[in-house]
This record gives sequence, structure tokens and C-alpha cells, in this order.
Amino acid sequence: MVGIEKLRRPGGLAVQVAAVAACYYAAARLGLLRELSVEGAVVTPIWPPTGVAVAALLILGLRCWPGITLGAFFAVLSLTTPDVDILGVLFGNTAAPVCAVLLLRRAGFRTDLSRLRDGLALVFLAALAATLISATVGAGLLVLADGLAAHSFWPVWLAWWVGDAMGVLIVTPLLLSLHRARRPLPLGRWKEATALAVVACLLVPLAAYSPISTLFLVYPVVIWAALRFQLVGSVLCALLTSVVATVAATDGAGAFAGLNRIEVMVKLQAFNGATALTALLLSAVIIDQRNTRRSVEHACQELVEVLEHLTAGEAPPPRSRPNPQNTDDRPHPTGIP
Repeated sequence: MVGIEKLRRPGGLAVQVAAVAACYYAAARLGLLRELSVEGAVVTPIWPPTGVAVAALLILGLRCWPGITLGAFFAVLSLTTPDVDILGVLFGNTAAPVCAVLLLRRAGFRTDLSRLRDGLALVFLAALAATLISATVGAGLLVLADGLAAHSFWPVWLAWWVGDAMGVLIVTPLLLSLHRARRPLPLGRWKEATALAVVACLLVPLAAYSPISTLFLVYPVVIWAALRFQLVGSVLCALLTSVVATVAATDGAGAFAGLNRIEVMVKLQAFNGATALTALLLSAVIIDQRNTRRSVEHACQELVEVLEHLTAGEAPPPRSRPNPQNTDDRPHPTGIP
């Protein structure tokens, strides 16, 4: 009965499935703008649809999984004529996000990423573990269909797996943080946000396209964003950095000049992965510490009130028990103090 009532509402299941399919397809088209060839197979360094799918299932629920399948079908249809192998691709692309969400729920994951354990769960369970399914199914189908030599399975599998994992590491936290945003930045913070954006837009292309290897210069910017703007700022910086680095890598420019395709993929994915991990985990640690500070401040305030009543010879007021989720699950509408 609950499901039927939801379907009758204007924003029912059919609309949500269609929205997920449209977002998945749009993300796929964006991901296909930059490609790399590994052992004759075309792969994408970052596959955003996987991150979109995980975020959609976390926000809307597992009932929206048909939208992932539908979006993946149209993405494949835009590239080639579908055959019987498409069923395996659709299964892998759908099963990976679904398994990721099931693992996250099992681990007690909270979508605000306010605890370090939430960041670790997203990294190891969703990004690294669940995406093994889509990579194994996709690369395996290429071998079975004689489109890929058996000895090329592992390089293609690795590139496929890392691309899906990067989509989860970069896109999923960004969508989750934007979904929870309820209030714009205070006017005084816009100056710092603008300065951060200007520095990032100038420094990141310079580091990526410099003839000497200066990619490490982006880490102070990511740390700055995490310290001052938490998850939204750090993930946006990580996304900008990964996109610019991917463009430079596919063009064979800057720090990626003179490398073969395998070396480009390894260097690019190592850099993108380190940047995304730094942004995600550092933000989670900062938010966790600020939640702990708020809990201590609340306890101190209660203690002061009790002492004031005892000093006046009055009975202490009844102790209020705040909902523990108010501390961890909703630290701030935007995650920014």
C-alpha cells in the first residue's frame, strides 16, 4: 500500500526512475568526452554515471534501480548497435551501485559523511569493492565476445575498475553534499570562496600542463577547501583537479607528455585517486571533530545550568537528551560553520 500511494503522488516512482535514467545518461555522455585506449579497448578515466547511480540510490532508495538500467541502455545505444551482450553490461552497471548501497547500509552509512567511518565505508565498500562487479562483468564480456584478447583482460579490467571507482569517489560525495545543502554561504564567506575558486582555476591548469611534474601543487588548495568549506569545497576542488588532469592526460600534455597509454592511465588514476581520497577523508575528519566539539559544548552548558540551580538551592532541571542523530546526521545544513 505504501508503494502504491507513492506511485500516485506527482513525484512518484515513475518520475524518479525517469529522472535517474536521464541523469545517468547525461553523466555517461560527459564521461565519454574523454577516453583512453587500453589494449585496444576504449575506457574512460572517470566514469561519472556510477557515482550518480550510487548517490541516487542513497537519496531516493533502492526502488529506483530500473533508472540505472534504463540510463545504461540508452548510453550503450548511443555508442553501438545493441546485441545480446548488452544484457551483461546492463547487469554489471546496475548490480555494482546496488551492491554498493547494500554494503553501505550494512555498515551504518550516513549520507552527510560526518564521520570518518562514513568516508572509509564510501571508499572501501562502494568505490573499491562494489565496482569490482561492473569491471569484471564488462571486461569478461569483451573477452567472451572475442573483442579482447585473453592476455589483455587484466589491463582493461584495471582501467574499467578504476574509472568506476573514481566516479564514486568524486561524484557521489558531491551529489550527497549538494542534496543536503539548505542555506547559502554567509556574505562574509563569499570573498574567501571566490578567492579559493580563483586560485584553484589558475593553479590547477598550471600544475597539470606544466612541462615539469608539479601536480603536487594542487594539494594545498584541496586542503584549504576542506578546512574552510568541508565536503562541498573539497570535493568541488577534487572534481576540478581530476577533470583538468584527465584532459591533460588524454591530450598527452604537461606532466603526461612522453608516456605510453598504460603509463598515462597509471599516473592519472594514481593522482586522481590520491586527490579524491585527500578531499573526502580530510573533510570527514574535520566534520567529525566539529560534531564532537558541539557535543562537548552542549554537555558543558548543561553542567553549568545544573551547578547554577544547585548553588541557588533549587533542584536541577530535567536533563534534555538530544537526539544523537542531530550531532552526527545533521551537523549543519551546509556542513559549513
